[in-house]
Amino acid sequence: MTPDSRPVDAPGSSVTFINIFEVSVEHLDSFIAQWEQRAALLRTKPGFLDSRLHRARSSATRFQLVNVSHWQSREAWEAATADPEFRKRTRAAQDDPRMQITSSRGLYDIAVEFSAEVQSCRNPDSGTTSVKRHDQ
Repeated sequence: MTPDSRPVDAPGSSVTFINIFEVSVEHLDSFIAQWEQRAALLRTKPGFLDSRLHRARSSATRFQLVNVSHWQSREAWEAATADPEFRKRTRAAQDDPRMQITSSRGLYDIAVEFSAEVQSCRNPDSGTTSVKRHDQ
């Protein structure tokens, strides 16, 4: 860790890319369709692990969309987003006068992680395995 409590950017360590979008509700479907095309392109790049676009449940939510993607390394993410076709598609979305889009993006490392405690139980009679959360 560095003195300001941030992890040192070790080459080759996996990273999370988060991009939040302010998009008017009437333009959400169009934006999502364009986002899917850009994501499909990135999915073909070395180092891509996964990506999810989250949509707000309420139209009153300021940030209607949140993209969370995982990459094998910062270098892989940088190379993928430097792709000329990806940059062209991103510019086209940003320059579309019909859609006012504001985004804020960055690469992140996990600071704290929690998950539900689970217990696996194998039924010897049926051969099936079930998973039960401890809070159930």
